[in-house]
Amino acid sequence: MTRELPPLNALRAFEAAGRHLSFTRGAEELHVTQAAVSQQVKLLEKHLGTRLFRRLHRSLVLTEEGQLYLAAVRDALDALEAATRRLSAGEMHSLLTVSVLPSFAARWLVPRLGRFHRRHPEIDIRLAPDAKVVDFARHDADVGIRYGRGRYPGLRCDRLLEEEVFPVCSPALLAGGPPLRAPADLARHTLLHDESDDDWRTWLLAAGVEGVTVGRGPIFTDSSMLLQAAVDGQGIALARSVLAKDELAAGRLARPFGSSGSIVQPGYAYFLVCPERAAEWPRVGAFRAWLLDEIKQGG
Repeated sequence: MTRELPPLNALRAFEAAGRHLSFTRGAEELHVTQAAVSQQVKLLEKHLGTRLFRRLHRSLVLTEEGQLYLAAVRDALDALEAATRRLSAGEMHSLLTVSVLPSFAARWLVPRLGRFHRRHPEIDIRLAPDAKVVDFARHDADVGIRYGRGRYPGLRCDRLLEEEVFPVCSPALLAGGPPLRAPADLARHTLLHDESDDDWRTWLLAAGVEGVTVGRGPIFTDSSMLLQAAVDGQGIALARSVLAKDELAAGRLARPFGSSGSIVQPGYAYFLVCPERAAEWPRVGAFRAWLLDEIKQGG
């Protein structure tokens, strides 16, 4: 498709003259003669088939069409100038936008980003927390990190981390609350929930536990908030190993039933996804390699 655009010089002359309401001051800004600006504006008016200025005895005013066109031309030139500045500074090639689950960002990715910046100081990460699957055709994300079965048609997909699911609580609650020696003891404790009770029902079924009510207790829409409530001693949460790892290592959370309390969700994992065209971009390749290294070194 051929674009029907006026010459750039004519647009620059019109924008400068329209902003100053003066051919003379517009010419001074562009370092050309007043006659050159006047001629470029006439060419633009001929191209558009409409008058943009009314030339009065000692002043210059925009017509109604000129006012509307000036706003559009100014926005277009501003956008072009900003893009040129970013490209000249290398910013377009150093910014990586990552669409990521809020809980994974808060509990796993953000605490590790310092190591990425030390390895790649030339790349800036922009995190876009979002629980929804990103539509790369409609959003400006370069890559996404999602939890699921890895079925993302049309996208490059790299498996990152699998998860175990198990109960966690604060060490203080474990030491001072009703005993938590066996899964059946959960009946005497407050259960903390995400938006669905399915995880607790699945876990209790796998543990062979009956008589524990899962329909009551605080509900959280974000796994990071769920874990924080557990850290604060508000009850027992069913945690995902990837998200709870740092809290467990720091002693802020404990596993009341040890390793025997773990179940695995078959087929589910965290995945790095991106359009095929983006997979070869240097900044995407650098982020992917760093993620895989972090996981290889212990996640």
